[in-house]
Amino acid sequence: MNKTLKIVLIVVGVLIVLVLVAPFLIPVNQFRPTIEEKASAALGRKVEVGNLSLSLISGSLSAENLSIGDDPKFSSSPFLTAKSVNVGVEMMPLIFSKTLNVTGVTIDSPQVTLLHNGAGLWNYSSLGGSAAKSRSSSNSPADLSIRKFELNNGSIIVGTTNSQKHNTYDHVDVTASDVSMTSKFPVTVAADLPSGGKFKLDGTVGPIDQSDSSLTPLSAKLNISSLNLASTGFLDPSLGLGGLLDLDSTLESKGGEAETKGTAKLSKALLIAGGSPAGVPLTVDFNTKYNLGKNDGVLEPSTLKIGSAAAHLGGTYESAGEATKVNIKLEGKDMPAKDFEAFLPALGINLPKGASLQSGTLNTDLNIIGPTNRLVTNGTVGVYNTKLVGFDLGSKLSAISMLTGIKTGNDLNIEKLTTDLHMAPDGLKADNFLAVLPPLGNLTGLGTIDSKNNLDFKMVANLANATAAPASAAGGAANGATGGIGGILTQVKGAAGGCKGGTTTVPFLIHGTASDPKFIPDVGGLAAGMLKSQLGCAGTSAAGTTKTLAQGQNPADAISSLGSLFKKKKP
Repeated sequence: MNKTLKIVLIVVGVLIVLVLVAPFLIPVNQFRPTIEEKASAALGRKVEVGNLSLSLISGSLSAENLSIGDDPKFSSSPFLTAKSVNVGVEMMPLIFSKTLNVTGVTIDSPQVTLLHNGAGLWNYSSLGGSAAKSRSSSNSPADLSIRKFELNNGSIIVGTTNSQKHNTYDHVDVTASDVSMTSKFPVTVAADLPSGGKFKLDGTVGPIDQSDSSLTPLSAKLNISSLNLASTGFLDPSLGLGGLLDLDSTLESKGGEAETKGTAKLSKALLIAGGSPAGVPLTVDFNTKYNLGKNDGVLEPSTLKIGSAAAHLGGTYESAGEATKVNIKLEGKDMPAKDFEAFLPALGINLPKGASLQSGTLNTDLNIIGPTNRLVTNGTVGVYNTKLVGFDLGSKLSAISMLTGIKTGNDLNIEKLTTDLHMAPDGLKADNFLAVLPPLGNLTGLGTIDSKNNLDFKMVANLANATAAPASAAGGAANGATGGIGGILTQVKGAAGGCKGGTTTVPFLIHGTASDPKFIPDVGGLAAGMLKSQLGCAGTSAAGTTKTLAQGQNPADAISSLGSLFKKKKP
């Protein structure tokens, strides 16, 4: 028994010695050229590894450094670098026949640089290209296979060849099993996105396209949460634009065409300089098809939703340049206007303080064009049968009540409001503005909202069925302005309604901000309109009953009185 125990102890001791000593006896660095050669041939890039060490306990070779070269057409810097690499190997073939059979590869803390050029090509597209040519010429089916591949705690830098501005994504983890150049294999990718977002892709890849690895078939589920668009280059952060994107989709890529279906949600959207984050999210149920060879795609008929309001959109896009360019048409009919109220700040539109939309519908017919970081929107917008609750237009434009005798009240009824819209990242422009406000009349004009949310509108109020207030009352309202406002009101009516009257035209300006608009009389417009109308009437009135100004009134006094209609004294 003791003899048997001694034999066992001797064997155990010998094995321990082998385990401890063998790594020093096996010249593992002699495999370095073989590893570099096989990896370089498989990837079509120069691969370099540092000093190798062997661990019999873990059954792995370790390299102190790893470097994979980039495509020289893109950069002279490495495509991938890593501080350490562990290569799992089969020990018995390695010890007794010096044959290297790889069971797994683990790369720790790598840095990968992804670049695309002006033609939309990526630097990873040529990975494996040289190997494909070599196999084609030799008719050899040689293949590199790895049972398990892991990339841990990596960082990916994404940019273009013509810009120094790059985006970095940290804590990237990649896991793949049964990796092969010639067959399909499962892969999972997870990464942290800027500002706390998350990225995950789970699916299958392969076989690797030997002419262009970007064309490799892929079938996967893609999930993105809380992606800050201001940090990705999709929107221009210098203009204060941004939003948080959540994406849940499927991705199918085969034969050079990729199809993506799913739902995208944009929260806290900010789409124009001077705006503020939207209070409600925008969601899009989408379906896109993208041609990887031509770097362009089609957005199939999709649905955009804000609350219960739904619009339809579709168009094309292409990513051959530095930024993706789109040409999208957005159409919506009979959408609940109330649902858009909380989203308007993202477009630089803020309702007056204390006001809110009630009921009504919204129609849109818009074209969205340009690069995603500088989108421009053109088209028409219309709001119908709505009410702006908590906004007394009469208190802002006092001339209305004096000229018409109509009190607008605390709420503003809007039968129709339409405009031609031009929206760019630096501001908004409205042309052919028309607002039908029963029983008041119509407002027409044009104007802009700049990047600081300042208003600059030139407007005209066409007041129906105007009845001038008594001269004494008007004069009192004018705070004692000279000349008698009753005569001025008569002139204003004539200026718009012709010699027979019927409507009153009041030109005015809107300054201030959308949340606190300032209505200012366009005194020059009023005086010019009065003079033009009265001169015309004087030429056709045989009796001379219509006078250019109120009896005995000085033109300067008339202008002063007009200013008082808006509660603004002559400067």
